[in-house]
Amino acid sequence: MRKAWALISALLVMLASLVPFFAPGTARAQGGATPVVTIRDAEAEAFLRAVAHPLFRAAGVDPALVRITLVQARPINAFVTTGNRMFVNTGLIQQAEGVAEVAGVLAHETGHIAGGHVTRLPEEMRNAFLKSIAGLLIGGAAALGGGRNVGGDAAGAILLGSQAMAQGEFYAFTRAQEQAADQAGLAYLDRLGWSSRGLGTLLGRLREQEGLVTARQDVYFRTHPLSKDRLEFVMEHVVRSPAGASPFPPALEGAFRMVRAKLDGFIDAPAATWKRYPDSEAGPAARYARAIAQYRSGRPDHALEILAPLTREQPGNAWVRELQGQILFEAGRPREAVAPLREAARLMPAESLIRLALGRALMEAGDAASLRAAVPELEASARLERENGFAWRQLGIAQGRLGNTPQADLALAEAAMAEGDTPRVRLLARRAEEALPPGPARLRAQDLRAAARRDNLTREQREQDDAMRRRPFQ
Repeated sequence: MRKAWALISALLVMLASLVPFFAPGTARAQGGATPVVTIRDAEAEAFLRAVAHPLFRAAGVDPALVRITLVQARPINAFVTTGNRMFVNTGLIQQAEGVAEVAGVLAHETGHIAGGHVTRLPEEMRNAFLKSIAGLLIGGAAALGGGRNVGGDAAGAILLGSQAMAQGEFYAFTRAQEQAADQAGLAYLDRLGWSSRGLGTLLGRLREQEGLVTARQDVYFRTHPLSKDRLEFVMEHVVRSPAGASPFPPALEGAFRMVRAKLDGFIDAPAATWKRYPDSEAGPAARYARAIAQYRSGRPDHALEILAPLTREQPGNAWVRELQGQILFEAGRPREAVAPLREAARLMPAESLIRLALGRALMEAGDAASLRAAVPELEASARLERENGFAWRQLGIAQGRLGNTPQADLALAEAAMAEGDTPRVRLLARRAEEALPPGPARLRAQDLRAAARRDNLTREQREQDDAMRRRPFQ
């Protein structure tokens, strides 16, 4: 029976890999202890929005209803989960040959969202699992009913057959979804006048892995069942499509190359970055990657020397300015970081992460005027992205340093709400409400207290509330 239970565990891992579950605040895959690392980067997120939002609109999906999260993982993969969450592996960008491949995959995933496929998936997964469990029960009953010790091999063999049947039916369901998502994604690309050749090229590269053992196959192959028919359908569409040979907008292609270089620089070892982007390459993306590799090697001044010409060549590029500010801030020079971050914020005022970086630099600049100037930047960041508990926490720290205790309590209550710490919300919001004068801030404190009341929480939230109450305040 030990082997039988091992097979059940394997099935659980297989099902979990198809629709990963991410806990609030920490990204941890269900069915395993390995954490899934998510990345926050304003430039990469802006690039993904620039590609995905036109696709969402072409599909009739409101972009505001879909949240895109970047996952640090080398395999080519992207997937959607319930709640209109789209997850994109960094490997998709790093291994893509151009923006067309990224757009093809995001068009496909948009097809899953518009088709409502994800809402049916849990039911199909449950059915597949129950069929496997039924196989185990039949195997166990046969062994016991015979009055002899048949052993784990017989029961395991019966379960294996049941598991194969369940996986076959589950994959039959997902294959149909994949084909439907392909059809929809190709239609969205056509509506935008974007070539679908990139999707065909990527599927062709992945298709070559079919003969590899499972451990060496790309995750995208295992979670997005491929077939010869699917690949042929996409390539035939490329030939028929009026946009089949159309290049992507140069701005998107340029943004892709800069983001890919940035991810390579920050994720790969510096030696690997220098090998991929040698000094003989003088393009902006190559210099961008080399600057990041210098910074990660402990040479911030060398990195800044490389970035300085880029700022002159691309005066409207907020991301280079942001990187300059990040390098200076993390090198312990927050006062020098303020100027490039202020310019980045001027160029991109609606980017929450840039406003947050500027607020932190001002907060650490070391003078009262800069500390006061930090507050509106941190307020802007937190309001642009209300679920960012870190931004609210930084605002609370800044207000506390200024002696504005009620405002600090209110900001920290917002941070606690974003982090799901409802006992702390109740404590801080009550203190803020008692000390704040009548007005919008006091009303917000009252709203937070009401939202955190136990009788307004769901069962899952009450369970989390109980756990938080047992944990001492930090």
